[in-house]
Amino acid sequence: MYNPKDIIDAVAANVRKTRGPFGIPKCMDNTWWKKMPLKWEGDALLFTGLMYQFNPYIEESTKVLEKFEGTKFGNFLSGTAKYVPSRLSGIGLALKTSGKEKKRANKILQDIATLLIKSNVDFYYKPKLDDYSGILLYDLGDQESFIKHAKYVAGRLKKAGVRKIITVDPHTTYALKVLYPEVTGETFDVKAYFEVLNLQSSNGAGGVHVTLHDPCFYGRYLELSDVPRKVLSNVGVTVDGIRKNGPVYYPFELKLKEKEKNDGRNRRKGFLCCYSCSRRCGKGFTPIYTS
Repeated sequence: MYNPKDIIDAVAANVRKTRGPFGIPKCMDNTWWKKMPLKWEGDALLFTGLMYQFNPYIEESTKVLEKFEGTKFGNFLSGTAKYVPSRLSGIGLALKTSGKEKKRANKILQDIATLLIKSNVDFYYKPKLDDYSGILLYDLGDQESFIKHAKYVAGRLKKAGVRKIITVDPHTTYALKVLYPEVTGETFDVKAYFEVLNLQSSNGAGGVHVTLHDPCFYGRYLELSDVPRKVLSNVGVTVDGIRKNGPVYYPFELKLKEKEKNDGRNRRKGFLCCYSCSRRCGKGFTPIYTS
């Protein structure tokens, strides 16, 4: 088993040196926007927090750690990781990670931006302002490193005159909306992308029934469970919940209703609002913004 402190120290060192948990240069991991018709000025900044871009690298690094866990090389790897030049290890990880998974993550962000455009949301995107929120440091318990990084990110946003922010994942939303005011003293008007969507369907979705999984941050901590359901309802989709949803629910538990058990067409057809959750729930569940 790896020493958790070694992993935390390596992540903290990467964030300190490169402003990202893996040391990957931003020019390599944040490319989704390059062919999109995005504005450079507007009312609200689209802020991805780079979480979707990082997910393929999280998957790949987890595979590597699992492969060598319990071996002498694994112990050596975890103990010396923080001393390896961050960009060197980051570039290596970027080259090793599946191009297919990178494209999948980019496609999700492109779909979200497309939905915002179709909803006539006045937003803009500036890659240089789109920094990692540091949420992994918070999750791992390294409060000191998280606070330092949060102050850096908040300071850049404030200096750029950013007041309104549209986020795309639950972790970054929670960081900017709840944690940043507490640890940096800076407050922004933060909304999840689906809170500002205005989609209507004249034809409806043909009586489609789906199961919607609530990510823990959206459901438990931000209490936004009802919003994605309203968005789906506006386009004619009927949402069937899992066993429990909202502020208290059983994550990833697929308890289908009796009618769903007897109807093969509806079995395991579901939507999610979190890319990380989609990796865990399996092929039956699809990110809501790609459907």
